[in-house]
Parts: sequence; C-alpha cells; structure tokens
Amino acid sequence: MSGHSKWNNIQGRKNAQDAKRGKIFQKLSREIYMAAKSGGGDVAMNPALRLVVDKAKAANMPNDNVERAIKKATSSADEANYDEVTYEGYGPGGVAILVHALTDNRNRTATNVRVAFTRNGGNLGETGSVNYLFERKGYIAIEREGLAVDEDKMFEDVLEAGAEDLISAPEVFEIYTAPEDFTAVRDQLEKDGFTLAQAELTMVPQTTIVLDDEQKAKLEQLVDKLEDDDDVAEVFTSLEN
Repeated sequence: MSGHSKWNNIQGRKNAQDAKRGKIFQKLSREIYMAAKSGGGDVAMNPALRLVVDKAKAANMPNDNVERAIKKATSSADEANYDEVTYEGYGPGGVAILVHALTDNRNRTATNVRVAFTRNGGNLGETGSVNYLFERKGYIAIEREGLAVDEDKMFEDVLEAGAEDLISAPEVFEIYTAPEDFTAVRDQLEKDGFTLAQAELTMVPQTTIVLDDEQKAKLEQLVDKLEDDDDVAEVFTSLEN
C-alpha cells in the first residue's frame, strides 16, 4: 500500500463526473436504497447507510434525493430487487479491472460490461481472475492546505486512531485502514478536528502498472464506458497513478 496514491485519480475522475451529475445521483440513489433495504433507514444505526449517505453528500446530492431513496427502500409497498455483481477483466497494457454493479437484470448488465471491454481494448475474465490482485481497504484523504500539522504528528494521530498506513503527498495526507476499522478511524479523526476531503471503502491494488500515454488514454476510454452504464456502481483499476 505504501507509495500507492489514489488522490490524483480521484481528482481526475471528479472533473469527468461533474458532467454526469444526474447519472451519478441515480447510481447513488440505488446504493442508498440497497443499504437501507438491508439494514434499515436509520443512518445512526446502519453504518453501511451512513457510508453511502456521506458519499452522496460529498457528491452534492440533494437531501431530498437521499430521503426519497431511503423512504422507497423502507416502504412496505416496495418490491424492487437489486443484485450485487462483480465483473473482472483486463484493460490495455494488462491493467487489472474490477467492476462492481447493482442490477435488476443480470443478463443486461453482463452484456453491457462485456461489450464495453471488447470494444475498448479490454478482455472480460472469469470470476476470480482479478479479484485476488486487490485488497479491500478504508481510504481517507485530508487536504494539507491550511493544516497546521506536520507529517510526524499526522502519522502519530492516525496510528492512534487505528489506521494502518499513511501516505504523505504534496496536496493531501492519504490514510488507509482495515475495512473493519474504517468507521472508527473516520469518526476519531473527525472528533480530533480534521476535515475529511474523502472517506470511503475501496479496493486497493497490491501491485500497479505504469502505462504510456496512448495506453492510458485507451484505459480511460474503457473506464468511461463502464461508468456510463446505469448499473455500474464502481470501477477499480491497477493503474499506477
């Protein structure tokens, strides 16, 4: 994990996603729905729901949209049903790709994902072909601008909060946690007065691949096509940022 930075990739994806805000809200509504459906509509009592609601707030999703998704999930009249599906494959230059989807039609989603891979220089693999190359981790980013804390003090604070690792980049401190410790670390850092620029559960590649500009452009095109699909919730790659 040391040396792997997500921040540049997050900032790059954010600019592209700003142009797709409506579709992003639709996907977040589905994630909120799933979390509330399985664990209840009380954010304080449902950690999974709190996580996705925080994610929605970070994307500037209106509160009305959030409340509507929770209300739909907890309504006795609701009969919608979504499955969580993961697709695995390789992109240009051998970059590993994980695709997490929430779908009410597995055949439709599988077809769309397969087409996106084959038409954009990738190959869809079998289950288990890529997943082992990634680790589930908690990820927290704290921007350094205006922060009166040096690297040594930050390292001490995040370890005391229960984190596993700290990466010090010019713009941010990037903090990684075990999945089961993520909520406690996030809450402790907020309690300590830190403002979190990003806080999420993610998939971190154990090894990364460097691409030339042409291959990177092809990979970005493939990821864009995957993310454009209404059923695709998240896409993770082993690209070296």
